[in-house]
Amino acid sequence: MTDVARAVIAPPPGLSAHRSLLIAVIGFLTLVDLFATQAILPSLAASYGVTPAQIGLAANASTLGMAISGLLVGVFSANIERKRAIALSLLFLSVPTAALAFAPNLTIFAILRVVQGLFMAAAFTLTLTHLAERCEVRTAHALAAYVTGVVASNLIGRLTAAFVASLVGAEHSFLFFALLNLAGVALVATSLHRNAPEPMERGGRFCNAWAAHLANSELRRTFAIGFLILFGFIGVFTYVGFVLMSPPHALSMTALGLVFLVFLPSMITTPMAGSFVRRSGPGVATAGSLAVALLGLGLLLLPNLYAVIAGLTLVGVGTFFAQAVATGHVGRIARGDKAAASGLYLSSYYCGGLAGAAVIGQLFDRLGWSAAIAGVFGALGLAALLGARLVRAEGA
Repeated sequence: MTDVARAVIAPPPGLSAHRSLLIAVIGFLTLVDLFATQAILPSLAASYGVTPAQIGLAANASTLGMAISGLLVGVFSANIERKRAIALSLLFLSVPTAALAFAPNLTIFAILRVVQGLFMAAAFTLTLTHLAERCEVRTAHALAAYVTGVVASNLIGRLTAAFVASLVGAEHSFLFFALLNLAGVALVATSLHRNAPEPMERGGRFCNAWAAHLANSELRRTFAIGFLILFGFIGVFTYVGFVLMSPPHALSMTALGLVFLVFLPSMITTPMAGSFVRRSGPGVATAGSLAVALLGLGLLLLPNLYAVIAGLTLVGVGTFFAQAVATGHVGRIARGDKAAASGLYLSSYYCGGLAGAAVIGQLFDRLGWSAAIAGVFGALGLAALLGARLVRAEGA
């Protein structure tokens, strides 16, 4: 970066409470579309006349777009000014979000979800890169704040989706979320500092950056953990609504929305990930948090509603905490092009989400809820074993 470029860009901001809140709100407005849909899947399945596995796969098709976009952003972001690109990504995201309100069939619905994923991941990846480049030693805390916003998107997004759907119908609730995308544009445009990109060395290509990151065994392990975390998370929260709206629970749409208050504790615990990693290291943090999630899975098999709610709470706390640790770990240990590293991680992460929707959906449709939970247990158990082997970055 030239001296002139350094002069026109504000220095990296400190992580004050105000700054942490700003980062969290941007995270919320970026990914609220991804998770809110899961609260209204039973209504959408009835509207389109399809099975839980079919609507689950269609709704989570956004993760395919996110996986592709994560890689593409890593390719083309070397000379992109972050703030402008994040704002444009959120602006373009509002278009397919609004169009979902009028999708005539499940195929069009799935295609629009893929397009949503392309722009969501672009905004997400560039924001992670922006934080990693600007916050330096505060990366773990900045990313924990950002992931906290993602937790809020799960909680508030689902609550809002259920409430709006009860008023105007499941399909038209997407218009409200398009407005939230536009609010994200305004917030990024007025609040983020300009951030000069970190251009690759002359003669360098994105494939060289990918090869370098994939040659790092610690990064490969972290990519696999990300895949397995979202595999398990999507597997649980995509299909639990069908369980809760059926006997013996038989919850209404509004009551189902309130169940997702289970994410509230995660909003308290996730910001602690950065401090916990600094004290105990990423291995203990990842394995310990996923052990909490595994405990929660057992409670989901009980016929008692309170046990299921407790289980969902533990799964949320464990997976979000592990996600914050893994995301921050990539930013700390990646050498060179951090956008490429973030792109590879997010591509792996969201491929896991699509795989979880497909595999766990088939288990749920064919063999029932117990088989679905067993599949999730296997994925998160493997992630915990891999997480225990993560090592602290030099100088962290």
